[in-house]
Amino acid sequence: MFRSIRWRIAIPYVILILAATAGLVIYLSDLVRDAHVDDLEAKLVAEARLIRDAVATSPAWEGPGDDLDALARHYADLLDARVTLIGADGTVLGESDRDRMQMDNHLYRPEVQQALAERQGSSIRFSRTVGYDMMYVAIPVMAEKRMVGFVRVALPLRQLKANVARLRRAILSVALFTVLGAALLALLIAEYTARPVRRLTEVVQRMAKGDLSVRLLPVTRDEVGALTRSFNQMSDRLRGTITKLVEERSRLTAVLDNMADGVLITGGDGHVHLINPAAARLLGTDEQSALGRPFALVARDHRIIDLWQRCCRQGEEQFESVEMGRQGPFLQAIATPLQDAGPQACMVILQNLTRVRRLETVRRDFISNISHELRTPLASLKALVDTLRDGALEDPPAAHRFLDRMDTEVDALTQMVRELLELARIESGQVPFRLKAVSVEDVVGPPVERLRPQAKRADLQLSVDLPPDLPPVLADAERAQQVITNLVHNAVKFTPQGGSIRVSSSAFRVSEGGAIHPETLNLKLETIPPGQWVLIAVRDTGVGIPAEDLPRIFERFYKADRARSGGGTGLGLAIAKHIVQGHGGRIWAESVEGKGSTFYVALPTLTRR
Repeated sequence: MFRSIRWRIAIPYVILILAATAGLVIYLSDLVRDAHVDDLEAKLVAEARLIRDAVATSPAWEGPGDDLDALARHYADLLDARVTLIGADGTVLGESDRDRMQMDNHLYRPEVQQALAERQGSSIRFSRTVGYDMMYVAIPVMAEKRMVGFVRVALPLRQLKANVARLRRAILSVALFTVLGAALLALLIAEYTARPVRRLTEVVQRMAKGDLSVRLLPVTRDEVGALTRSFNQMSDRLRGTITKLVEERSRLTAVLDNMADGVLITGGDGHVHLINPAAARLLGTDEQSALGRPFALVARDHRIIDLWQRCCRQGEEQFESVEMGRQGPFLQAIATPLQDAGPQACMVILQNLTRVRRLETVRRDFISNISHELRTPLASLKALVDTLRDGALEDPPAAHRFLDRMDTEVDALTQMVRELLELARIESGQVPFRLKAVSVEDVVGPPVERLRPQAKRADLQLSVDLPPDLPPVLADAERAQQVITNLVHNAVKFTPQGGSIRVSSSAFRVSEGGAIHPETLNLKLETIPPGQWVLIAVRDTGVGIPAEDLPRIFERFYKADRARSGGGTGLGLAIAKHIVQGHGGRIWAESVEGKGSTFYVALPTLTRR
């Protein structure tokens, strides 16, 4: 109960009112009683003086007699009080209510002693004669300047007590209603005071739950109203600040979520406090399981862990190149200390340089391959020139033969330069493709017939399987034939004697969900947009391609097996790839080393949908 401000205000106020009212009731009760006692005493004094004046000259004061009893009863009846006439020696000379002969000497009664001393005495005490409390008033009787006795008038206090009790009840009733009213007023005041505080508390609780739009209308001009206005101002500033923080956090989250680089942040306890999707992907984990775990359990690579530990220990930025396994990504790890967040607080950035490294490898291989391809004809030309210079010119038949060899080498260099230029033009989009509806027979037939004599000389079986109902493809016939020529020529070149080469084609459709129809194709193809396609396949029973070389066979100058590659520039498949991509198609290969290869070309039909 006392946790509520309303009761903390009301209860002390009510207790204070109760204490004040109780004190006031007690004070008023005593005051009324004293006033009634004083009034009664004054009345008795007046009556005693009246009797004294009437009986002061009576000769009966000289000795006891019935005259004073009759006189006492007479005045008792007139005043409705007990009247006692007492001699100077304390002997009761007249009594209105009791037999005076049985009464003690009254000289030492308190009121008589006080009357002797002060000319007037009074007392309230229990009367053994009548058996209840009485108020007594006594005054001396003087005759010829000599005191002859005392007149005592007494009244019972029962009526006084009844009057005082009635007044006390009235005062208590009034006090009770006053207390109830004051308590009700205290509750109202407490409620009026606590209501805005309670409403303010409710608003604060709603804000604590995330509702920053709630406000409180100030209804008073007192301190609570000022507090309400200040709270609203604080809420506006807090809402603006939180909105900015949320926007900044959203931007930061968007940046972190879409970064290609992985980011991890560890706290002062060495546990991961933040990890973005890129870092989780590179480390082979997920964000939920990584958060809150020790960095070493998340990184799981001793080089990255050592990098992080060096950064924490030395307090300086650290760099490390890490290759995650043979086929894993190649990473550049950067660890930066966060000095203000704790001894083990650090930010680790993982840059995926796999593509850069692969491009570097491609560039290095390109330089190596082109150097190799140029070195052979140039060395041959150099040798032929040196031979001619050394005297072969004097032998016309030999000179003629050397010149023919030189012409062949120059033609090879020229072919290489031509293919390089053509590849560069195709890659840069400078070669226009004249796309139109072309039958699959027009794409496949001429290259196969052109290379059939070469296959026959190599003792290879070259066959074509084209269904009659194939839809036309949207292609540049000459460029498409160049692709098929390259694929069939490679098949002839890499298939041993007695082998076979088969060129086939079929139509298929890719649905919106990525499913292939008909399902019997069972292709492991790359992502192909939905639509209608024609698939051309060149299968051979040749030497095949090693699995580690298969992803790179479409690179420029790349040769899977230089010892068995024979002649050629190594640019044919790269050119074929760019031609197919220029048609909006796809080209890929499947191979098992020692069992042959299959090259697939998927071209869009005239009607894609």
